[in-house]
Amino acid sequence: MKLRISHETVYRYDQPIRNLVQSLRLTPSVFEGQRTHEWQIQVSGGVRGPGFRDGAGDWIEGWTVRGPVSEVNVRIEGRIDTRDTAGVLRGHRELINPLTYLRSSKVTAPDPSLRALATEAGADAQDGLDLAHRLSRAVSAAIAFRPGVTEAHTTAAEALALGEGVCQDHTHALIALARLSDLPARYVSGYLHSTIDGEPHDAAHAWAEIFVEGLGWVGFDAANSCCPDERYVRLGSGLDASDAAPIRGVALGNGAEELAVAVHVEELVQ
Repeated sequence: MKLRISHETVYRYDQPIRNLVQSLRLTPSVFEGQRTHEWQIQVSGGVRGPGFRDGAGDWIEGWTVRGPVSEVNVRIEGRIDTRDTAGVLRGHRELINPLTYLRSSKVTAPDPSLRALATEAGADAQDGLDLAHRLSRAVSAAIAFRPGVTEAHTTAAEALALGEGVCQDHTHALIALARLSDLPARYVSGYLHSTIDGEPHDAAHAWAEIFVEGLGWVGFDAANSCCPDERYVRLGSGLDASDAAPIRGVALGNGAEELAVAVHVEELVQ
């Protein structure tokens, strides 16, 4: 698919802030499944700092905004070609040992219910890939997609107990099950072009990648019961949603922050 993406994040403060420093993981990953043709990142009033590719293969760049300022706009415009690789992350250069992603985090920490689900789902698995698929299906069945019932800091255990959540919750739960099953797993942030049911969707999306011996990293979107295909655009990864956040920053000031995000993914005519 040929996709055009626009992503705008607006930070508003009820009192002007003195300074803002941001770390942006907003550049598409480099691998066989996608090729970026145009990509521009702009931060209103911002000064671009140095950029680097981290050990996970993600491009990160710093921005600084000097105040006083009451509003900061982070805007991305880009065009990218994607193709279906059956969820397999081929041609992605990274240095981190996959075993690093067996480490749990606060939001993916296991509890008895997650342990029981991991044991039940993986009981008859034939190999690592089959196990990963079974775990993804188990999460899809256990957590119904329903916006507005969970928060940014909701844990995998809490989402499972609730039985409802959004893509972040599905992803955290799947990561927890995979790590319980000795499969390295990580959180992936990106975009999704979704028009299957004709209804509008939030184009910012998240899914999990699970490391399968002999195959490498494979994506699983438990929220949509599928593996990522040409509709998906990958940005970056981490241990959990916070670690993989596209925008991380620190604002100096006493004002309360209000956040507004708008993401649009459009398919271009071939």
